[in-house]
Amino acid sequence: MKKYFLLILFFTFIISCVPKDKVKIANDISKMTKSQSEWISLFNGKNLDGWFVRGKANWDVRDGILTGDGGMGHIYTETEVTDFEVKGTFRISDNGNSGLYFRANPPEDNPDGWPSGYEAQIDNHQDAHTAWMWKPGTPTAKAKRLITKDNEWFTMKVRMVTDHMQIWVNNELMTEYVDTDFSKGHFAIQGHNPGQIIEIKEISYKDLSLK
Repeated sequence: MKKYFLLILFFTFIISCVPKDKVKIANDISKMTKSQSEWISLFNGKNLDGWFVRGKANWDVRDGILTGDGGMGHIYTETEVTDFEVKGTFRISDNGNSGLYFRANPPEDNPDGWPSGYEAQIDNHQDAHTAWMWKPGTPTAKAKRLITKDNEWFTMKVRMVTDHMQIWVNNELMTEYVDTDFSKGHFAIQGHNPGQIIEIKEISYKDLSLK
């Protein structure tokens, strides 16, 4: 019994000798690592809480699916990020055009206009098709191939840390690019053509920023 008591005293002494600032650093690193490993849902499946709308497109929730139609416009998350991973499950209707924006902000001079930020394209018909990276109005980084079809669900994931971005479709890396034009912003979904429907079944993100 005396032996165990002495061991407890020994370890208590060792712990008390560790500087408090080092203990705090260790705890901060632990918390940061935990936060970076957790996926945070951006859509609750019930309503548009946590989102705001710009433009003419109509957005609502139908049978648990975030749905956009009615023309050009965007729905933004209230969440803002710098470094992150974001993933979702999407479906676009016949001849539709949409996109998953990141580090995006409504333009100050025209809040209903095209977001200022990066876009992972969703479009199965044009040359700069799904998984191309666009900057406002400009196809910029080429995707290696098109594997999505209208009216079929697919997954998309985007990772961006500092200036390095990557885009996956159905778990296949399609696009990789380095760019410094936009450093912080929201996620957003685009509505584009009148008559089209864009659907999002689920969407979540990890915050990879150093706190």
